[in-house]
Amino acid sequence: MISYLQADNIARRIGDNLLFEKISFNINKDDKVALIAVNGAGKSSLLDILAGRENPDNGSLSIKRDLRIAYLQQSPLLNESNKIIDELFSTDSELVRVIREYEECILCGSPELLQVMIQKMDDHKAWDYEVAVKQVLSRLKLTDLNAVIATLSGGQKKRVALAKILVEDSDLLILDEPTNHLDLDMIEWLEEYLIKSKKTLLMVTHDRYFLERVCNVILELSDNELYRYEGNYEYFLEKKQSREYSARMNSEKAKNLLKTELDWMRRMPKARRHKAKSRIESFYDLKERAANRPDEKSININVNISRMGSKILEIKNVSKSYGDKVILDDFTYLFNRFEKAGLIGRNGTGKTTLLNIITGLTEPDKGTVERGETIVFGYYRQQGIEFDNDMTVLEAVKNIAENVVISDGNVLSITQFMNYFLFPPERQYTLIRKLSGGEKRRLYLLTVLMKNPNFLILDEPTNDLDILTLNVLEEYLAGFKGCVIVVSHDRYFMDKVVDHIFEYKGDGIIKDFPGNYTQLREKQKETEKQGTAARTSKKTESVESSEIQYKKVKKQGLTFNEKREFGILTTEIENLEAEKKLIENDLNGGVLTKEELIAKAQRHGEILKELDEKELRWLELSER
Repeated sequence: MISYLQADNIARRIGDNLLFEKISFNINKDDKVALIAVNGAGKSSLLDILAGRENPDNGSLSIKRDLRIAYLQQSPLLNESNKIIDELFSTDSELVRVIREYEECILCGSPELLQVMIQKMDDHKAWDYEVAVKQVLSRLKLTDLNAVIATLSGGQKKRVALAKILVEDSDLLILDEPTNHLDLDMIEWLEEYLIKSKKTLLMVTHDRYFLERVCNVILELSDNELYRYEGNYEYFLEKKQSREYSARMNSEKAKNLLKTELDWMRRMPKARRHKAKSRIESFYDLKERAANRPDEKSININVNISRMGSKILEIKNVSKSYGDKVILDDFTYLFNRFEKAGLIGRNGTGKTTLLNIITGLTEPDKGTVERGETIVFGYYRQQGIEFDNDMTVLEAVKNIAENVVISDGNVLSITQFMNYFLFPPERQYTLIRKLSGGEKRRLYLLTVLMKNPNFLILDEPTNDLDILTLNVLEEYLAGFKGCVIVVSHDRYFMDKVVDHIFEYKGDGIIKDFPGNYTQLREKQKETEKQGTAARTSKKTESVESSEIQYKKVKKQGLTFNEKREFGILTTEIENLEAEKKLIENDLNGGVLTKEELIAKAQRHGEILKELDEKELRWLELSER
């Protein structure tokens, strides 16, 4: 077993906040490792250390000589002035550099240079790799490689960074939240890609289906310590439960012993204390063990919801377009009480626009949206809200409200309520700029729920949230006595929360499916399978019919018109072959302008297509 990377007693502290200490572990060749922890525990900091971007405060890191590491950061830094193609191939890899030169050579249209680059591609055995690069770009919808990075959206930039990492010639992939900003088709493709990849993998992700299928090792960072599980996500859940149960039992046993020891310490005569030194030391050891209970902190989403009347939300014949792009086309739907809907579709289809129309932030071109008088929206937007980074957490929340009504009707001060969301008093005075990305999202969720909404609209709520927070949020939504619309690329989250799916089909058409995401995908795969079988059957019938017709015609010989056609085809094929040879000589002559080169290359492709068709017909007639 080849060790790629080994951490020995490493520690990291940010200010007064200890993230982890005495962390030791190793990553071996072919491992596919997931790192799990609550937000703010130091996952990204640990990845930065392993990727060589930061140094640990203590301990050491051993990395295999010449190990090639590719690192996708949660917020990747790209050169804003670069084109996509420049950014993708800005790497030290010789193989990737050769592929870039080949792609540029095709664009510049130099036949002599093209011959040189073809030889280089052969020497580096780069053809298969070039195909893989194009597959990555295609599946991540990066088609315009000349687009400038500065003009891209945040999601497009993350996909460019991901593509750049995947095309690098690396041994170890380190990925921090790789599924953020990917649509469901992209996530399923990336899942399959990483399963088949021979590269070793270390990643942070909240996508539990991804964890289950891709990873064979899970590292859990908890209470400043690291635990290793040799298995997938299901195995991790089983073993974590056993570990925590054992820790609780040991703690309870230590507590019971502590009571006995405490009684003995109090009753022991002063004069005998020097004779019981070992027992006194044992007492303090028990006291420490009893205090070290497993971390039982958890988010407690216990907010009240506003009363909901009989009329909820009715969307009537709503249409919306931006120029030629149709977002909604005559969409109608009536929401009922306690309804929980998922909204899916490829990036850019208009999901967020629909949510903005529902909440009144955007007006439709046609149709109406009627909202019940008692409806209170809680809109968790994909962009979130802009907090003042120089404010403390407490100051930011107090700007919204001083008190919150919880589910039992009691009123909590905002400082008490923040404890429910893992912001204890000492953390409430932290400056917002010092929070992790996940902590900021959790803070944003808190500000949405503290308004006691009865209609929740959650646009990508799972991005950057840890699995603990997601579990609690899922349980809360399952019992939520109001309506919910969720846009999420987290399949596991959708399966647990929604009872039907709005699916964007394209061109503004939305179909309603009665079931969760997995049920929808199974239905789609079944339909695709039936379609493939039907096409195969039709093709077989067509071939069999053609063979029967061919046998009948063969017995009869050629008709007069067919003999005439055969002679014409022979002449046309000879002329096309001659023209093809002339064009090939011109392409290799090096005297054509760029425009002439493009035109000649286009005609060459047309000739090849014509030759295929005419030669096939010529062969058919010649056999008769």
